[in-house]
Amino acid sequence: MTPEPGWLVVSVSTAGAPDSLRVQVWRKLRSLGALYLQQSVCLLPARPPVVQEIRRLTIRIRHQGGTVRVLSMTFTDPGEEQAVITDFNTARDSEYAEVLQRLPQLRQELADEQARGNATYAEVEESEADLQRFRSWLDKISARDYFGAPAGRAAREAVEEAAAELAAFEEAALRAENPGAGR
Repeated sequence: MTPEPGWLVVSVSTAGAPDSLRVQVWRKLRSLGALYLQQSVCLLPARPPVVQEIRRLTIRIRHQGGTVRVLSMTFTDPGEEQAVITDFNTARDSEYAEVLQRLPQLRQELADEQARGNATYAEVEESEADLQRFRSWLDKISARDYFGAPAGRAAREAVEEAAAELAAFEEAALRAENPGAGR
């Protein structure tokens, strides 16, 4: 029995297919974290969930008139494979950095609202929705973080710190709206 190949090379052409297919393909490959080798040719690790998603995408592409080739491959040079893994991690670190860059706005908003004495249930709901968007965003990045990009841990910790700050804000809102509660 031969070992499972480590990588998938995916080559796609949407020429002659509906224009919307190009966007669908791009979005799906982007959501999987594909590393483009050149235009319309990308590389992905051959992990079971990735293989399954590529099979589904292949069916959609062919059904809508596009062409696709999916090839299994292994690297002959371990250094080259490590360079590709580094490229994957760099891409994920960039995404995690964006989370880390935007998260302080949520935390500052909580601090500002509390300083203004505006700890209300409405503010809690709004901030919970913001926090959920960050968690969802982080989940999407983590799903394509195949090799444990270094910035992932800091991003997860920062989101949890924001969650703790939101919990404290919620306590303040509860006390503000129910001054006699908890006594």
